[in-house]
Amino acid sequence: MVNFLQYASIGAIALTYLGLGLGYFPGLRMNRATIALVGSAVLIALGVLSLAEAWQAIDPKTIVFLLSMMIVNANLAYAGFFQVALAFLLHLTRSPFGLLVVLTFGSGFLSAFLLNDTLALVFTPLTLSLTQTLKLNPIPYLLALAAATNIGSVATISGNPQNILIGSFSGIGYVEFARLLAPVAVVGLCLQIALLWWYYPEVRSLQAVPGEATQVSYRIYRPLFIKSVVITLALLTSFVLGVPLAEAALVAAALLLITRRLKPERVLNEIDWNLLVMFSGLFILTRGTQKLNMLAPFTAWVDDPAGLLGVTAILSNLISNVPAVLLIEPLISREDTRSWLMLAAGATLAGNLSLFGAVANLITAEAAARLGYKLTFWEHLRFGLPLTVLTLAIVYFWVR
Repeated sequence: MVNFLQYASIGAIALTYLGLGLGYFPGLRMNRATIALVGSAVLIALGVLSLAEAWQAIDPKTIVFLLSMMIVNANLAYAGFFQVALAFLLHLTRSPFGLLVVLTFGSGFLSAFLLNDTLALVFTPLTLSLTQTLKLNPIPYLLALAAATNIGSVATISGNPQNILIGSFSGIGYVEFARLLAPVAVVGLCLQIALLWWYYPEVRSLQAVPGEATQVSYRIYRPLFIKSVVITLALLTSFVLGVPLAEAALVAAALLLITRRLKPERVLNEIDWNLLVMFSGLFILTRGTQKLNMLAPFTAWVDDPAGLLGVTAILSNLISNVPAVLLIEPLISREDTRSWLMLAAGATLAGNLSLFGAVANLITAEAAARLGYKLTFWEHLRFGLPLTVLTLAIVYFWVR
């Protein structure tokens, strides 16, 4: 009976991670959040974990930090900050190549401090509108946007969910993390510009487009704009000063929720509750894999820098980057800063490998399809594969 329950538990975990990799189960209306939650419930039902153990497995700092940053991003979006940021970037240049450069570095810089998926969601329709106005092929610009939000987010702990996890687990300071990985992000952004310049001759032009064509219309809500920007700047300053990340973000979110201008429903509707539920389920699943000793095959790989990068990149594309980080996390000691940084960089940069490697890739592909432009798996792969290999090689030689 014991062996049957153990095999059933291992089978349940394997099936759950298969569903997480696919993003669905054929014939069922389930997404990654519900798959993670159901998988966790099965482990509890099979006796692998008690309900109390499952609850204790959820890391509160990660959940609070992620929720708080979503509230900050929602307020910035409603205030018109992202539209103003894009309009400012496009004011700097009037050529197709210049647009590629400012879009790359602009979105990369912003994604380093604000969650990268938010940037992809907001900037994608604005980028499509701009390229339509200029009669430019949107595909290279959408590739630039998606890749830049991934690469830029590697620079700081607050850039993406997997970095938030690693910051919580490792105890690495915000400034130290940025000092070590920001150079990787900068070089990676330069590499993606070079690759897009090589693949798409139409972006090479330095000839200025008509002045009126580069204007992006935007609307800001001035009181909310000022309040959101001031609080966000104060939050980023607190990160630099070493204030605990989750606590600082929670206070900033709370201050933004004290308002007469924005209905709370509008902000709460922008929270990605699916992501928070998925995170909670993944914490429980990871604890279950630990108890069943399913992580032993990865131990030898994680001890070697190249092996750690390789297994992280593979798992990130098979089961997504957040589950990959949670699977590997128990195998890394808290003091091993090098391995934590490699895990963060590998899980993030591997998102550029394929069309399904990161949410930002899918956002841009679906948006392009609605306008009749097809970004195929293979077109993305010919750009994403060399970009991923080159950036991971940079991480290997820089961090070690």
